[in-house]
Amino acid sequence: MEREDIFNKLNEIFEDVLDLDETPNLTDETSADDIEEWDSLSHIQLIVAIEKAFKLKFTSSEILKWKNVGEMVDTMLTKI
Repeated sequence: MEREDIFNKLNEIFEDVLDLDETPNLTDETSADDIEEWDSLSHIQLIVAIEKAFKLKFTSSEILKWKNVGEMVDTMLTKI
């Protein structure tokens, strides 16, 4: 799976979980500060949805290291 494919699927997941009116168009630099609906509770919901959609599991230490979507995608690429 290519980075672009991951971003396309993540856009759908974020739109669905965060109940956004439009696709967020995520980039490597996108963080919770950029999306008003992305709070601590929705962060957990996003992680669960991403793990389910991509059939993978993140460790707590991996999750805590992420500062933006790009770092999450980098972790995902090592697991896919």
